[in-house]
Amino acid sequence: MMLIYNTLTRKKEEFKTIEPNKVKMYVCGPTVYNYIHIGNARSSISFDTVRRYLEYRGYEVDYISNFTDVDDKIIRTAKEEGISTKELADKYIEAFKEDTGRLNVKPACFHPRVIDHIEDIILFVTDLIDKGYAYESNGDVYYRARKFKNYGHLSNKSIDELEVGASQRTGAEQAQKEDPLDFALWKNAKTGEVSWPSPWGEGRPGWHIECSVMATKHLGNTIDIHGGGQDLEFPHHENEIAQSEAKTGQAFANYWMHNAYLTVGDSGEKMSKSLGNFVTAHDLMQQVSPEVIRFALASTHYRRPMPFNKTVLEEAEINLNKIKNAYEKASFRLDSAEEYILSDADDIEVLEALQADFIKGMDDDFNTANGITVVYALVKWLNTYLEQPKVSLPVTATAQTMLVEWMGIFGIELIVEPELLEHDIEVLIEERTKARKKRDFRKSDEIRDILLERGILLKDTPQGTRWSRN
Repeated sequence: MMLIYNTLTRKKEEFKTIEPNKVKMYVCGPTVYNYIHIGNARSSISFDTVRRYLEYRGYEVDYISNFTDVDDKIIRTAKEEGISTKELADKYIEAFKEDTGRLNVKPACFHPRVIDHIEDIILFVTDLIDKGYAYESNGDVYYRARKFKNYGHLSNKSIDELEVGASQRTGAEQAQKEDPLDFALWKNAKTGEVSWPSPWGEGRPGWHIECSVMATKHLGNTIDIHGGGQDLEFPHHENEIAQSEAKTGQAFANYWMHNAYLTVGDSGEKMSKSLGNFVTAHDLMQQVSPEVIRFALASTHYRRPMPFNKTVLEEAEINLNKIKNAYEKASFRLDSAEEYILSDADDIEVLEALQADFIKGMDDDFNTANGITVVYALVKWLNTYLEQPKVSLPVTATAQTMLVEWMGIFGIELIVEPELLEHDIEVLIEERTKARKKRDFRKSDEIRDILLERGILLKDTPQGTRWSRN
């Protein structure tokens, strides 16, 4: 039985999907105005590991993760750099794909962008107004938070507690709200800002409405898992629930998962851009192997705050090398392995017990710390087994396959695929170009992601698409 810790109920629950053997999963993606820092990378890696384990257990996972490409930070940064908001967003979407690609994060099945969903957002907001959950005020549209009876449930906050915090806010926006708790669904555009026409005048979406629209549009009114960083629990995810359930009348997500922070320094301070105590994944990968970073982040349970320092990375590298050495020894012994030896039945029984232990550990809320303990136990057993004068082909191959599959869940590929030939790359690029001309951006993104998985970086220029090997 697989258990998931549900933030909504503050307890572990048996995992039951809406559709048999299929998981609808939405994970909040980055706001694309800069390179992601390593704390952001932890969220991507944590949920990629969850996805990989679900697939290992036989589920088909429809994994959606958005790009927020309309935002105050994007508008401000684009102005500072003297480029359009779309140019800035395009730049950092590519940077995100390159950085997470190097960390072996599987691309989402689809990466929706806000600018492609403006019409959907306007229709969604209009529906909330019609239902009495939202109202227009001087070109802005606000959600009546107090009208949603379960507001504050996800973050375990009472209305009274939230009211005290909201009452301390000041400014012109607060003055035009019916209630300090209300939050923006649509923002009236300031002079020179990117904007779109709407029934309430020129404007742009509020932050929270974006994910409600994209999640329900691409996965349906109710999804199995909604994930994101702990910092999104309130207000972002709280507001998503209020918006989505007010519109549809159905539960928005059955399981809410949140990964914990990375911490820095002796005080255990949270890593964040606002505190200025971060390092970007892009910069760190110039100094440390992406594989080591991935292994360090993936092998710690996602709900556990994780200190991130040089010692953690050094230990990860040592342990990763031990695992690789065991894999290589097994590969070497396979060439001379026997078809059968007397101890085969007992040895297979040992491997089956380890398999059961691994699944038991990972089934408990994707506890990768327990899972990696079983990986180390397999490595220790395999090293001892391979010291024998004679080894069995089925036993050695089974142990090696287990090691490959388990490490694949952690995002470590022990079997390296051969490089794509130039001809194959050019064929895929041509298919992508045709898809873009037809405005089939989902297919275009899929082809780009396939190439990125194989270490091929694309750069679109006025003269055509150029590529390079990573």
